Amino acid sequence: MSNEFRSGFVAILGRPNVGKSTFLNKVIGQKIAIMSDKAQTTRNKIQGIYTTKDAQIVFIDTPGIHKPQSRLGDFMVESALSTLNEVDAILFMVNATQKRGRGDDFIIERLKNVNKPIYLVINKIDQVHPNDLLPLVDDYKDTLDYKEIYPISALQGNNVDELVANLIKDLPQGPQFYPEDQITDHPERFIAGELIREKVLQLTREEVPHSVAVVVERIYREDEQKVHVQATIIVERKSQKGIIIGKGGQMLRKIGTLARKDIEKMLGDKIYLELWVKVQPKWKDKKADLQAFGYRQDDY
Repeated sequence: MSNEFRSGFVAILGRPNVGKSTFLNKVIGQKIAIMSDKAQTTRNKIQGIYTTKDAQIVFIDTPGIHKPQSRLGDFMVESALSTLNEVDAILFMVNATQKRGRGDDFIIERLKNVNKPIYLVINKIDQVHPNDLLPLVDDYKDTLDYKEIYPISALQGNNVDELVANLIKDLPQGPQFYPEDQITDHPERFIAGELIREKVLQLTREEVPHSVAVVVERIYREDEQKVHVQATIIVERKSQKGIIIGKGGQMLRKIGTLARKDIEKMLGDKIYLELWVKVQPKWKDKKADLQAFGYRQDDY
């Protein structure tokens, strides 16, 4: 890690379907599961984490930037706006195939009170003739004091690397917030792990005391039908591993079946659950293991 490691939070704003997910998947390099469409009204949803040896960008989607229909809606918009002043940079993404609309103007109005570098990102340039881009850039360029204007194709990758490189230059020097292999931070990850652990404890009772941790390694969507969940059950002794796997793998299958049903309920999606069991002696006494398995210092 270099002495000048840079890190920070970048908000992505834009009307629905401007290509925010496609952009993130391109930057992060793989599909990030879209776990739930339920509105996250009270917290920022960390959508993607991009890490290199010199920098880490935590991309967040700010909920609630929409035309409010009620006082609750007003409150949500205000909460979202206060968050915008806490990030290090903002990507305002628009669609190259559409003229500037009321939804875009609504976001622009809100961004006038934000004192952070704002990048205008014109996505889907692969779908328009280059000549059609200039009028669009002209239409937007004076609406805000943009740090840069980037025409990109998130799908094909045009200009995406350059945009990310420039974003990094805008970030302050700071720590690495997340492990380098972590690409997203879904609270669902934690809950899925807890549901699996609950089943282990329910089904094995006394044989396996509370020396069980569950690490959800990956949650990703491979297609529209199913979300894949891969998790490792960690125990302290070989004998416990044997109990959890059971004769012919019977116990592990049972744990998986019950946990899968609960996770499906939580996510409202079909789940393909893969479970492994690993022995890690005395993990409860090792700070590094505790942190790796998701236990923060104030939990123990």
